[in-house]
Amino acid sequence: MKQKKQKKNSIRLRLNGLFFMVFVLFSILILRLGVLQIINGEAHAAQAKKTDVTPVSYSVPRGKIYDTNQKLVVYNIPEKAITYTPPKNPQPDELLELAKKLNTFLAMTDKELNKVTDRDLKDIWLLIHNNGTHLITKKEENLYKQEKLNDNDVYQLKLKRIAESDLEKMDKNLAAIYRKLSSAIALTPTMIKNEQVTEVEFAKVSENLENLPGMDVTTDWKRGRTYGETFWNMLGEVTSADEGLPAEKVDYYTAKGYKLNDRVGKSYIEEFYDGVLQGQKEKVKTVTDQNGNVVNTETISEGKSGNDIVLTIDMEFQAQVEKIMQEELVRAIQKPHTDTLDTAFVVAMEPKTGRILAMSGKVYNRQSQKFTDFTPGTFTYAFEQGSVVKGATVLTGYQTGVRDIGEIELDEVMRFKGSGTFSSYQVMNRINDLEALERSSNVYMWKTAIEMMGGKYVPDGTLNIDPQKIETIRYYFNQFGLGIPTGIGFDNETAGIKGTNASTYFQIAIGQLDTYTTMQIAQYITTIANGGYRMKPQLVKEIREPNNNGNEPGNVIDEIEPVVLNQVDMSEEMLKRVQQGFWLVTHGSQGTARGYFKDEPYNAAGKTGTSESYKNGMKTWNLSFAGYAPFNDPEIAIAVIVPNAYRDGYAQPHSAANIISQRVFRAYFDINKTGQPTTK
Repeated sequence: MKQKKQKKNSIRLRLNGLFFMVFVLFSILILRLGVLQIINGEAHAAQAKKTDVTPVSYSVPRGKIYDTNQKLVVYNIPEKAITYTPPKNPQPDELLELAKKLNTFLAMTDKELNKVTDRDLKDIWLLIHNNGTHLITKKEENLYKQEKLNDNDVYQLKLKRIAESDLEKMDKNLAAIYRKLSSAIALTPTMIKNEQVTEVEFAKVSENLENLPGMDVTTDWKRGRTYGETFWNMLGEVTSADEGLPAEKVDYYTAKGYKLNDRVGKSYIEEFYDGVLQGQKEKVKTVTDQNGNVVNTETISEGKSGNDIVLTIDMEFQAQVEKIMQEELVRAIQKPHTDTLDTAFVVAMEPKTGRILAMSGKVYNRQSQKFTDFTPGTFTYAFEQGSVVKGATVLTGYQTGVRDIGEIELDEVMRFKGSGTFSSYQVMNRINDLEALERSSNVYMWKTAIEMMGGKYVPDGTLNIDPQKIETIRYYFNQFGLGIPTGIGFDNETAGIKGTNASTYFQIAIGQLDTYTTMQIAQYITTIANGGYRMKPQLVKEIREPNNNGNEPGNVIDEIEPVVLNQVDMSEEMLKRVQQGFWLVTHGSQGTARGYFKDEPYNAAGKTGTSESYKNGMKTWNLSFAGYAPFNDPEIAIAVIVPNAYRDGYAQPHSAANIISQRVFRAYFDINKTGQPTTK
């Protein structure tokens, strides 16, 4: 009985202890709730309502491009577009659900379908099939729990175990839509489809916006060109919505406030003037809740279309120049020994302003019998230009004091001990500076260069020169733009290559040592034509406000003034002497180009050139011409180079450079006289 009583007391004590513990725990819980509700209630309520504010930019139409006569060259073609603006943290299953809805009526383009990879299909297959958990064995699950396998290891195992037959059943259109949705940048409108959007697709998205979170319809654009492939390369291209910022320039653009999916100019004029053409984006303040959902939007600043630019290029003249080049290349290729010929370059400039009127490079494919535009080659490819540089040689001779105006020199066969013989194409005997230019004497120029380098020609003697003094010649050549960047502004411009064989340094005098681009030769000839001012080559002359009501440009914002890079050291008398020599080249009784220009009405002056080169292991000859017209008041200066025009040993070479030059002059003056291009 006593034991029974003790047992009851023990149970009672235990129950009392348990009730006490429960009471204490409930007291703590009530106290904690009181603290949360009374003391920290407001703070937690504020936290629950906390929102983030993110600025978002919306693109605007890109500026247009006009030619010098205000004819529309590049413009925007509006296109229907479907966009997606994802929340901050979109979940894969939510994206898949949205993709399924869109898949019922949205057909992706072949271009997008072709981008879908097996990896894309596998990722979607996993989403559809419970993340592929059934593909992992119990043993692998245990290894994962033991941290002997990581997430990526498990993911790779799943990918390997998805059968090809499973992938064949996958809807590729669904995969293409999901791929676009999943690559979208948070809170940033991203193009899902902006090509070939049908009226039905556009309407379906519009009607179902409430059931398609983040989706919207808008108008996008693509670049159109009035003149087709004319001036194709130099106009440049713009990245697509998929490309966004060029990978190699991401840091540069993001530092300027660009977003990764912004469309920008990616080459030449479109890239160089991107800051002008880009416009001012519409800025919108986007407010999101804790879950990343958009709860409000507010426009901070309205967008503004990009400004327009007006080129210095006359597109009618440009088209005619390209036509002339193609016709004359095809004609020249019919001649014998021309299997190395396939290219020509032309640059036409205003001598007084440096404004480029036309520029072109053409490459002919003999197999397809088609031409490729290679206009950037006018400043990225350098060649031995030949005798066109002799004007710079004579002027440098004057300035260094080794030649006087009118000085006579003996044109003879030059013999150097151990180096063979050197001569002009014919022995000219005693000639002065004008005759040396008119008849293109090599000997006159060589002797001038040798003296400038501290030597003196002695028949059958050793060539003794100071190699360091080649830099003196180059210094004066640089003043004309030969051997240095022209200032056209593109990063890939080349300054040419300097010859390094000291025993042939005197060949610089006839354009047979250093190499120069067509743009450099154009700058050189304009410097002589305008009386000694090296002008910066310019492709744009005006920046104008956008005019969205028509195809004409708006008001002028900025006019790009001509830029004088330097004035040459030579006197007016020296320059006029060389100008006279260039006129004799085209009009003198023994002028090397008289047969092409003597009877032409525009009164041109210039200099022909022929130089040795090599292609495919064969010795070839480059043909060139540089000139300007009219002689007394130049409106246009041109440089033409036809590299590797024919192989060595051809007794009757063609004259493609001279003929192209003649026809380019004719086209220019016919257009400026009648407003229409010539067909001569």
